[in-house]
Amino acid sequence: MPDRWKITLLSGWFKPKTEAAPPVIQVGTDIWPVRIVRHARSRRYRLVFDAVRAELRLTMPQRGQADKALKWAAQQQDWIAGQTAKAERPVVAAPDTCFPYLGDMLTIKWDSTAPRTPVLDDGCLYMGGGVENVGARTQRWLRTKALAVMTEESQILAAQAGLPLRRVGIGDPRSRWGSCTAQGDIRYSWRLIMAPSHVRRATVAHEVAHLRHMDHSPAFHAFVDQLYDGDVASSRQWLRAHGRHLHRYRFDKK
Repeated sequence: MPDRWKITLLSGWFKPKTEAAPPVIQVGTDIWPVRIVRHARSRRYRLVFDAVRAELRLTMPQRGQADKALKWAAQQQDWIAGQTAKAERPVVAAPDTCFPYLGDMLTIKWDSTAPRTPVLDDGCLYMGGGVENVGARTQRWLRTKALAVMTEESQILAAQAGLPLRRVGIGDPRSRWGSCTAQGDIRYSWRLIMAPSHVRRATVAHEVAHLRHMDHSPAFHAFVDQLYDGDVASSRQWLRAHGRHLHRYRFDKK
């Protein structure tokens, strides 16, 4: 057999496996993907609807049988219908999609002949380039704005208070809006740039205050009030009431 045929045959044995599609559960006319999470301490099945990812999360024992767990989950039709009916559907970025920025709504305007770099003008974000990358370009624009704005705000407050700020970074955590380390690093959720400015600035003051007080003592809260010139309580209340809505905006291709 010629060597070129041997290579062809052998290479067929090493084709990478394609990622399997997630299991789904149909409720009425809706089909929801299911993400299975195996947990070593789990002793029973637990089903949660993740509105941000628009999926069901099924937690099960580490050595349990996935087929049995999925069968149990599929029987929870009434519960799933009730949860999904109350949830807001994700908003996926595309031409003419609206999304929040500094508390106001912007509209994505795409034109294939326009420059790729997004330009903000009169309540619209104009951009060109491939339409399939509109979401990614919008997210990069938001992240760039978020990092620049919150870095400057953090540096100003830290300098005024004589505090040792080392680095400012951003991420997309789902359970917190900011964090501060004992080494002087602060990290924010970039989605704060979508919230009203007073909400973002209150969060910045909160994290900068941790550069002095690594706790939530009365002294810490008093220091936050010194750093922030607005109503801290109302800003935190806004996040509790509306913060989760900021996570419904999706800028990826999923």
